[in-house]
Amino acid sequence: MARTALRICPLCEATCGLSLGVDDENGRVTSARGDRDDVFSHGYICPKGASLPELDNDPDRLDRPLIRRDGELVEVEWDVALAFVAERLTDVTTRHGAPAVGVYLGNPNAHTVAGALYAPLLTRAIGTHNVFSASTLDQMPKQIALGYLFGNPFAFAVPDLDRTDHLVIIGANPIVSNGSVTTAADFPGKLTALRKRGGRLTVIDPARTRTAKVADTHLAPRPGTDAALLFAIVHTLFDEDLVAADLGGIGRHVTGLDTLRDAAAGFSPERVASYCDVPAGDIRDLARAIAGSPSAAVYGRMGTTTVEFGTVGSWLIDAINVLTGNLDRPGGVMFPTPPTAPAPRPPRPGRAFRTGRWRSRVSAHPEVAGELPAVALAEELDTPGEGRLRALVTIGGNPVLSAPNGERLAAALDEVDFLLCIDPYLNETTRHADVILPPPRTSQSPHFDFVLNNLAVRATARYSPPVFPLPDDRPDEAEILSRLVLGLGGFGTDADPSLVDDQVIAATLAKEVSDPHSPVAGRVVDDLVAQLPDAPGHERRLDMMLRLGAYGDAFGGRPGGLTLADVRAAPHGVDLGPMQPRLPGVLRTESGKVELAADDLIADVARLRAALDRADAGLVLIGRRNLRSNNSWMHNLPALTGGSNRCTLHVHPDDAARLGLEDIAIIRGAGGELKVPVEITDDIRPGVASLPHGWGHDVTGTRLSVAAVEPGVNVNQLNDGTLMDPLSGTVVLNGLPVEIAPG
Repeated sequence: MARTALRICPLCEATCGLSLGVDDENGRVTSARGDRDDVFSHGYICPKGASLPELDNDPDRLDRPLIRRDGELVEVEWDVALAFVAERLTDVTTRHGAPAVGVYLGNPNAHTVAGALYAPLLTRAIGTHNVFSASTLDQMPKQIALGYLFGNPFAFAVPDLDRTDHLVIIGANPIVSNGSVTTAADFPGKLTALRKRGGRLTVIDPARTRTAKVADTHLAPRPGTDAALLFAIVHTLFDEDLVAADLGGIGRHVTGLDTLRDAAAGFSPERVASYCDVPAGDIRDLARAIAGSPSAAVYGRMGTTTVEFGTVGSWLIDAINVLTGNLDRPGGVMFPTPPTAPAPRPPRPGRAFRTGRWRSRVSAHPEVAGELPAVALAEELDTPGEGRLRALVTIGGNPVLSAPNGERLAAALDEVDFLLCIDPYLNETTRHADVILPPPRTSQSPHFDFVLNNLAVRATARYSPPVFPLPDDRPDEAEILSRLVLGLGGFGTDADPSLVDDQVIAATLAKEVSDPHSPVAGRVVDDLVAQLPDAPGHERRLDMMLRLGAYGDAFGGRPGGLTLADVRAAPHGVDLGPMQPRLPGVLRTESGKVELAADDLIADVARLRAALDRADAGLVLIGRRNLRSNNSWMHNLPALTGGSNRCTLHVHPDDAARLGLEDIAIIRGAGGELKVPVEITDDIRPGVASLPHGWGHDVTGTRLSVAAVEPGVNVNQLNDGTLMDPLSGTVVLNGLPVEIAPG
């Protein structure tokens, strides 16, 4: 019988509410449309969300564990696979130590309950500090800047899209990407609403993207020069006395103003204009427009992070928000209050944020926010010597496509002692695995946005239980990870997985009751545990987190507060309201203030200043997004193929004529060369070419039947990974020097 089920879309950061058509008799999702009553997305849906039935029913998805025997991956029972994994990982750690196991976490972990709650427990159970993730291929420079500014690399301040008067977008295309590191459903609608209320949109991007096309002002700098352009804005704010009085009311919470002014002295618009290829007058006009707006929010994404000065640029974005009085105020950038974060505590200083608490073995890359650079993974696997990685666990990641120099990584994966991949597909990375443990389909999994609610422009609480039950012998992803935790802990993979949740709950509540500022201070742990529902472990933990959170009932101590029962009773979600000011409580710097001039940031300014006099690098390459794609993992769906979702090289007509390009080009970088179809378009500025990432599905041994028909090329094969932002360990993916010739 057909029915309708509500579901939060897990396919990008917009977290839209979906209404799914469901065929219970055959256990299939048959359709997906926007849920008009969803409190966050109000019916918005994009092509990715509409394709969820194809993703859920994809015949190429794996459903049973695979173990490599005699060189072939064969299906086995779950008990056999889990026990084998625990045995092999234990053997590696016994012989070589826990650091001999590496962990790679892919982007999808931010979109799942298991990725948020259980993947960290598995890493801890392994006991390794050799953790890698997609973060150092993406937003890590932003996180490092936040660490220095606010004392917490996860204290994201996001644009208040619904109330701002002037939105400045740098290196992002949210009409296509749906927004990133800012969780907002229907970004196109929010930009339309901005214009309707008389607001202004400025886009800074070397390409005339779909977002740039609707902007009031579009500046197209040379890729990788954003930090200098931003410093010129800072310079202008000081030079023309445009800094907001008392920084908009937060002056007592900010330090380092004079040091920042001194650092900006050498970055006048006139000084950086030729380097950025943006007229000095345009830079000054933008600074005046930001300062003169009733409210403004400056927001940057991958175009500002995956570049040579990504951390400095990310720092300067928020420095501009501070200087213009737009930090922590409605219409500016604000700190979200997610429903599962601990209830606010009184303001208190923290410890000085630092990186480099440990270093990678081969190239001595410093640790950043608990991780090592993804670009170091291959050399840590294939370089002989003491401390070499002997085993790797990947969870929802495809680093062979996502990271530079994938061919080297692929070769290293073939030689590693043991490779475990927790992934639903046999893809370019998992084809090398000794064991693949596939999570269930989306429709068989619960959903709550533990991670993305920390970035949401409006607070909500929405929970999606599984649409379909799992077969009795089929574990969900939380159970897969929990049983591995138990196996590594000596309890055996056949132990009750709820033991893991019970331990986390007991430890969390013990800490809370001993904290005098906790909403349950002085209470008895067993009494609190007794109030949790008789439910799966993830729901018990979710209920605990909601009750302890800013909106929670404090286990009865705050009548009317939020519980999981309340959220489940509101299938379209609970609206918790717009963002509210959070300074100084959100700060964890050593001074207890926003530190505008951290020593490490100021020291890196000299490197940027020296770059102003460098000769033009010639042609450079940037990436691009497509509305019907998401990194490497949505190319296997027929509904999303074709049209504009193609792996082609965008080149400006002037460059095409100069280079003699027509249909095919050979593009060469430090890591290799590719042959790729050419699209000639004036949507890209001269001197720049654009090629999307996540493609290259032409290798043998995968099970991606749709993606293999139009495989595209892996842009990261052009990149040898040597160009990096040193403060964050993030590899340069935009502004990469290349040579292009006719094919």
